[in-house]
Amino acid sequence: MDEKNLVTLAAGGDKNAFAALYTRYRDDLYRYAYFRLGNAEDARDAVSACIVSAYEGVYALRAAGAFRAWIFRILYYSCVKLIAEQNERRNRAEISELDRVEATDNRLSPELQEALEALPQEDRDIVLLSVIAGYNSREIASMTGLKPATVRSRLSRALAKMKAFLE
Repeated sequence: MDEKNLVTLAAGGDKNAFAALYTRYRDDLYRYAYFRLGNAEDARDAVSACIVSAYEGVYALRAAGAFRAWIFRILYYSCVKLIAEQNERRNRAEISELDRVEATDNRLSPELQEALEALPQEDRDIVLLSVIAGYNSREIASMTGLKPATVRSRLSRALAKMKAFLE
């Protein structure tokens, strides 16, 4: 069944249609969250929060063809919220506890991970949304509140910085 029909059915309360939509995007959602957050557990938490929000709000989705962008926007904000919560906890934690927290299951090479982490957070988000999630500048602009031209120039500069870092 095509995506628009599944979205229409899900918006009408069909749990199986929503499950089919989730199945289509779960790997991409997880991959984006993993690279954004840096570890598997946080990625699963962010995707879970995203799916709950999407399920609760799918009835309000106006354009059935916008489901992919809509669910990734929810995931983007789920990740931002999770990072804010983590930062708040870190501010209260002792340094010795922070030393024990490490990312697991790295899928990027250490060099590439370092190059990505050297970028400012907003540029890192743009790179991840473009390279990992596969969004174009217009879609990223709608998620981040930036103009498409700004997204393109920041992406270009961020990729150039990463390349220079890796050389």
